[in-house]
Amino acid sequence: MTKYIAKIGLEMHCEVSKTNTKVFSSAKNTYDEIPNNNIAPLDMGFPGTLPVLNKEAVKLSLMASMILHCKQPEYMYFERKNYYYPDMPKNYQITQNPPEECVGMNGYIDVEREDGTTFRVGIDNIHLEEDAASLDHYYDTSCIDYNRAGVPLLELVTNPDMHSASDAVSFLEQMRSIYQYANISDADTKKGQIRCDVNVSIMDASLNETDPNNWGTKIEIKNVNSFGGVRDAINYEIERQTKLKETGEYDKMEQQTRRWDEETGTTIYMRSKVDAIDYKYFVDPNLPKFKIDATWLEEIRDSIPLLANERKQKYKEEYGLSNYDASVIVKEREYAEYFENCLTLGIDAKMACNWLTTQILGEINKEEIKLKDFYLTPVRLKQIIDEINKGTISTKQAKDIFYKTITEKKEPKTFITSDMAQISNKEELEAIINSILEQNEKQVEEYKNGKDNLFDFFVGQVMKNTKGKANPVITKELLNEKLK
Repeated sequence: MTKYIAKIGLEMHCEVSKTNTKVFSSAKNTYDEIPNNNIAPLDMGFPGTLPVLNKEAVKLSLMASMILHCKQPEYMYFERKNYYYPDMPKNYQITQNPPEECVGMNGYIDVEREDGTTFRVGIDNIHLEEDAASLDHYYDTSCIDYNRAGVPLLELVTNPDMHSASDAVSFLEQMRSIYQYANISDADTKKGQIRCDVNVSIMDASLNETDPNNWGTKIEIKNVNSFGGVRDAINYEIERQTKLKETGEYDKMEQQTRRWDEETGTTIYMRSKVDAIDYKYFVDPNLPKFKIDATWLEEIRDSIPLLANERKQKYKEEYGLSNYDASVIVKEREYAEYFENCLTLGIDAKMACNWLTTQILGEINKEEIKLKDFYLTPVRLKQIIDEINKGTISTKQAKDIFYKTITEKKEPKTFITSDMAQISNKEELEAIINSILEQNEKQVEEYKNGKDNLFDFFVGQVMKNTKGKANPVITKELLNEKLK
């Protein structure tokens, strides 16, 4: 049976949500569930309105370009892309036109897979444009919401360097992380801030992949709105094209655009597609061309914060965290910020990591809330950890206080009482242990004859006798001495 390899390229659209206003108008750039609440006359295409370029949107776009090792332009200018869409009231979109100068050209990104291996994806270009309005379609009516119209939008176009759905998703996840950590965008798929077009083809694995003449017919899948959808659409399309190859129908297939149908789990034919659609680009006369200052570029480069991969390496090298724990913490920017706030307060790194990756993330995932909305802030967590370190409470008691704190929304110190104090006096614990061993002579004999799992039994008896107040470290030390 012939083996095939997939060639996958992505066109990733991400809203630049971290500017106060839209890219060419003074309307607020913020997510709003109330339709048509964040609009200005320019967004509606009213006559006589003129665009004014948002400098912050340009800055953040250039920062993304630098992170992706792209070449930045000497001059910045915008073009008009002319077409009729009901969600573009001007009947043209202000955008940039690769391969002409745009915010970034000819870059790359090294993407890390879950197993720790990496692969490189070439970046053809990244360009800044205005987003369109959004349409809601009902049975016999369509409604339009202009809140999104004019929001700054970064379109990132990759080379077809990915070969599997999982690699494509890894790329998207890493790009989302970059946008979040660089404070370019919230990159929230639930708010429609990330959308993706997917290009898929397959080719005979025995042929030279570097020769574009050997590539198969490119199929574009439009507007896939979730990472899970990207994975499923690619897998479906690879399977569909493989069947066409095996039946001899593949060579007859035209280049085309399809859409992903989540309900049926299939791609559906929309239209044939030529390599280049004539959008009748021309330079926008209302936005003067300007030279980008080299000093400003260096200031932007110097302002790039530590990204997820860099923080991960730092956590491993400086704080001794495992690769797994560091990966969990950097998965979301708010996790990393919570962790670093704990360190600033003087909480031990490994202890902060353990609480964050187990108790805290477990709770926010269960409650489906953001970490920023979680009641147990780093300051409140420190109250609990300080008492553990002083020996006032045990780990078990600390967990009880944790749950009471988040349930009753009260300060942890409210639940820390004097009668919780651990028993750490060795003489007192030794007397308790001696009594327990005398009462369990049979188990002592079995332990000494090799039944090692009985050690936990003795620890449990001490805890039961002391109502959980025995210091577990000292308890285990004394039991080891007594049971030799």
